[in-house]
Amino acid sequence: QMQLVESGGGLVQAGGSLRLFCAASGRTFSMYGMGWFRQALGKEREFVAAISWGGGTTRYTDSVSGRFTISRDNAKNTVYLQMNSLKPEDTAVYFCAADRTGWGTRANEYDYWGQGTQVTVSS
Repeated sequence: QMQLVESGGGLVQAGGSLRLFCAASGRTFSMYGMGWFRQALGKEREFVAAISWGGGTTRYTDSVSGRFTISRDNAKNTVYLQMNSLKPEDTAVYFCAADRTGWGTRANEYDYWGQGTQVTVSS
């Protein structure tokens, strides 16, 4: 009942910035916590950031804290990930996900997933 579409990925140099977008369908967007996950080649999917239903609370994995910012606009059914001071190790496919029951850090808590958008950071 919900579809998620990511966009905004691309190729940037180390130290640069990129902003990811996740557009959600439906009229119940505000009922879902939202998260960003990423998966690099040869590695497992990992948690990046999450935001509560109204956007008042956020959480981040340690490796991106202070560099990335998650936000949402419920009127636009959109969640964002602002990525600054990018590093080559940030290179991965980034996925947007929706969680009906909260805004957790584990992938298996989320109910809906987008197709992913590629982020490549060159050195």
